[in-house]
Amino acid sequence: MLRFFRSASLVLLAAATLGCGIQSIPQALNNVEASLAEVTNQYKRRADLIPNLVNTVKGYAAHEKETLEAVISARARATSMTIDPARLDAQQIQQFQAAQGGLSQALGRLMVVSERYPDLKADRNFRELQAQLEGTENRITVARNRHIESIRGFNDLVTVPPSSLTNSLFYGHEKMPQWTLEDVELERVEQAPDVAF
Repeated sequence: MLRFFRSASLVLLAAATLGCGIQSIPQALNNVEASLAEVTNQYKRRADLIPNLVNTVKGYAAHEKETLEAVISARARATSMTIDPARLDAQQIQQFQAAQGGLSQALGRLMVVSERYPDLKADRNFRELQAQLEGTENRITVARNRHIESIRGFNDLVTVPPSSLTNSLFYGHEKMPQWTLEDVELERVEQAPDVAF
């Protein structure tokens, strides 16, 4: 009879432990790391498109040197920033976002400049690069949303009982910082769009 109670206790303990985050917390951490890798992969894809775009624009708008140099400089800053998922903190995310935001602004200025050159807008290479860049921006948005969701799931596991108890006993993970909008992005989001008929 004593063996039965010991066996039953072990089975209940194992079942309770499995349901309390022993597996789900490391799986959630792996998910966060994978989704962060996808975000950085999409930003790299965008950075890889920029030299071709700059060279195409340069052929039509060589005297727009300042804008072209700003894009190249912003790309260099953005590609030099990396995020270490093992030591993810709010400052690291903020620096990464600032570099990527600077590149987004420089690309926006480049697209405004391109509007002044009808021959450039008609160039097949430019249109293809512009379409690829727009597609990549959409991919970045999707990847960031997935990353935000994976961080939310991880944070729920490490802060909400009963898995938070397992986290404090076995893992000791802290809540991860979440992505935020840069000041410039926040202004664009909060500003009502101009509609002209």
